Amino acid sequence: MPIVTLAPLDPAITAAVRGIRVAEQQVVFSRQPADILDKPEAGATPYAIMLDGAPVGMLRIDTGFHLNHDFAAPDTPGVRSFIVGTGVQGRGIGSAASAALPALARRLYPAATAFYLTVNLRNAPAQRAYLRGGFRDTGAHYLLGDAGPQHIFRMDLPAAGTPPKLAASADFR
Repeated sequence: MPIVTLAPLDPAITAAVRGIRVAEQQVVFSRQPADILDKPEAGATPYAIMLDGAPVGMLRIDTGFHLNHDFAAPDTPGVRSFIVGTGVQGRGIGSAASAALPALARRLYPAATAFYLTVNLRNAPAQRAYLRGGFRDTGAHYLLGDAGPQHIFRMDLPAAGTPPKLAASADFR
């Protein structure tokens, strides 16, 4: 069974993530990884999505998400720039990476009570992946997305000290 993990970026992983591509019609939703990494934003930390130890995507955890999204709070970081490369899409990697977020939060964002994520109304495959990975649709929309209206998804995180409920595919190195 393939193992999907989230990993901090080191120089070798960063170089590999820069080479990951999304299809041209998906760029409107996410941009290309190299473009994101070339313009770092304060508070938005990138992580690689790893498949059996090889980078296949990326996402960023934005601890300042609440500063630009009034539905979020300081203890609810945002998940942004969630990208799975074209060569591995449709294999459950986005769902598995979403399911790995609570373990990441416990380790690196212990004050977080939830994650928020916005996803374009036209991006049905991504919506399905996030929902399968543990996010829920709040029923509200964020209307200021670069590519149009977006669903607001939320993933509540277990309280500090709660034992993990994740499969081995959500481990960290």
